[in-house]
Amino acid sequence: MKLGLFSVLFGDKSLKEVMDIIRPLELKTIELGTGGYPGDAHCPLDEMLESKPKRDELLALLDGEGIELAALSCHGNVLHPDESFAKKCQDSQTKTILLAEKMGLKTIVDFSGCPGSDENATKPSWVTCPWPPDYLEVLEWQWNEKVIPYWQKQAKFAEDHGVRVAFEGHPGFVVYNTETILKIRETCGKNLGANYDPSHFFWQGIDPIASLRALGGDAIFHVHAKDSRVDPQNAAVNGVLDTKHYGEEAERSWLFRTCGYGHSLEFWKDFFSTLQLLGYDGPVCIEHEDSLMTNVEGLTRAVRFLKEAMIDDRPGEITWA
Repeated sequence: MKLGLFSVLFGDKSLKEVMDIIRPLELKTIELGTGGYPGDAHCPLDEMLESKPKRDELLALLDGEGIELAALSCHGNVLHPDESFAKKCQDSQTKTILLAEKMGLKTIVDFSGCPGSDENATKPSWVTCPWPPDYLEVLEWQWNEKVIPYWQKQAKFAEDHGVRVAFEGHPGFVVYNTETILKIRETCGKNLGANYDPSHFFWQGIDPIASLRALGGDAIFHVHAKDSRVDPQNAAVNGVLDTKHYGEEAERSWLFRTCGYGHSLEFWKDFFSTLQLLGYDGPVCIEHEDSLMTNVEGLTRAVRFLKEAMIDDRPGEITWA
């Protein structure tokens, strides 16, 4: 496994400036945003798609630093009921697939999207409970009329270009847990899989180790390293379905944290060992969203912590004297 960075946390800096920051950390890989919510500050999508010299320049910059390009990310909402916004996300995703092909990458990262409740909706509708029965009707309509038709077609398009789509399981979108990752693979294609980010699973009460085993190695395409912590007092009072702004740290039931500030070294060692047992030997890109630390401080602490937890090299064959 190769430890790296999802560069969106330094979206206000040039890629060369990012290299200056991460050079002392000796990271091995990087994930770049190409649109959607992360933006494309370090990999301007249209420019890179149209210009081979620009692509070569970007790859040469990374190669000169000893860093491998792991994936392109265009996290958006391709199923948004606002057709203009959905179209923008769809175009970004399609172009990202084409750019990945041109750059020799096999993985892009995105959200699954979330439709509205019906054809007249203007905002997404994420269903979290089965009753009253309206909600199950909404869920059935979303999958049958929006999710499956779109993703069957787009999965085929990605496959035709040698690319896999790794979904970041995230509440607010139709793919948010183990079961929904498996469901979209079963209904829409096996080149759809997981960008496994345990931070979104912790606060839902999901055990990432059990989740990884249920998914199996074939479904894990990419990994984000990010932590979260459930506040025991706030969660005891209000549960974990928390709509308070991320800035209200003291009142929220959970917070995103730098790796090691939500869960122990023992957990993360088990996490990486489980990935290894399942045959995953790809990138692990740090994503920083800890509001209690600066980006540089959070990244530095995460790198130091994760290097102790990760398995950098597979063991050789054991021989007996």
